[in-house]
Amino acid sequence: MKRSLSSVLAYAALIVCVAMGIRHSFGLFLGPMSADHGWNREVFSFAIALQNLMWGAAQPFAGLLADRYGAKRVLWAGSLLYVLGLIGMAWSSTASGFAASAGLLIGIAQSGVTYSVVFSAMGQLVPAERRSWAMGVVAAAGSFGQFLMVPVAAGLLGGLGWFGTLLVFAAGATLIMPLGAALGKGLAPAAAASGGQNARQALAEASSDRGFVLLTLGYFVCGFQVVFIGVHLPTYLLDKGLSGNVGVTALALIGLFNVFGTYTAGFLGGRLPKRYLLAAIYSLRSAVISLFLLLPLSPLTVYLFAAAMGLLWLSTVPLTSAVIAQIFGVRFLGMLSGFVFFSHQIGSFLGVWLGGRLFDRNGNYDLVWGICIALGVIAALLNLNVDESSLASRRTQPAVA
Repeated sequence: MKRSLSSVLAYAALIVCVAMGIRHSFGLFLGPMSADHGWNREVFSFAIALQNLMWGAAQPFAGLLADRYGAKRVLWAGSLLYVLGLIGMAWSSTASGFAASAGLLIGIAQSGVTYSVVFSAMGQLVPAERRSWAMGVVAAAGSFGQFLMVPVAAGLLGGLGWFGTLLVFAAGATLIMPLGAALGKGLAPAAAASGGQNARQALAEASSDRGFVLLTLGYFVCGFQVVFIGVHLPTYLLDKGLSGNVGVTALALIGLFNVFGTYTAGFLGGRLPKRYLLAAIYSLRSAVISLFLLLPLSPLTVYLFAAAMGLLWLSTVPLTSAVIAQIFGVRFLGMLSGFVFFSHQIGSFLGVWLGGRLFDRNGNYDLVWGICIALGVIAALLNLNVDESSLASRRTQPAVA
């Protein structure tokens, strides 16, 4: 029986909403956990940086497993690891224990419950002409998760403290198991559905494609920018004398406006060249950050910055994944998008770790903000040179000529 598009989108969106909603709230834990444990900012920053790095390193393998054996099993395993990581994060009292739980466990868990695995399933279930739009809808759900969970996390932190809040989040992560079962019901693994090219051949083919390399390099910048801002913005604002509520509101606004930005990016990706849209997003990020730093800092300018960045926040996700599917097809979409995402997470690691490292060394975030601006310009130039045409069409062009 054919699955309805609405049910596919609902299950996929809820999975990403839960997984990304919890993840986007971690920046609120930096201050209270560091203060209670007597850590400097680099301890927390390193653990979250390691989380992002492990998420990226494990993502190609999680994507390949989803392509080969189906998304349902990978989602179950990822949910279980997420729960264990959140519980371990709550009980950790040392820097090494915190890095193992918040860094290693949760990082690996996120590789199994977020975009590459979910998009692997969607690649089979959504028609090609609606794929960019559908990926935009699901990515927007991740943004709504941020909008929803940041104020929820702030309320829980005020009432239960960071320990109790992490346990509540651990219980919430169990919801991914039944949602994953519903999404993967009756779905044949993509890589098992047909013969021909194997995973190694697909990866070799992609690695030799100039567009794939450019997308991978550009995605590094996306990770650097968004994770630095997501983790360090609340404490940056506190350092500047603004109240904690301003930082919480800013993160919530990023999530809210990202719902619209990501959906719009997915919608436009079905109508306009995706490379132009990606270049525009990276260019606008650099412009918005520059204006934020030049204008006098106040709650109003923070909220305007958050709204503008929200429109650009995860709007790269559906466009990048849709370009990969457009060029290489959906058979190994989970694995190939996983390799591109690994580059994103290397950027995330450096963004969040350098934020803490350079702050401890210089007493401010000025240098990291400057790096964010410069990288955005570079990413825009890289994406302008991506060839979006499918490999199959490129092979037939000489014959047609």
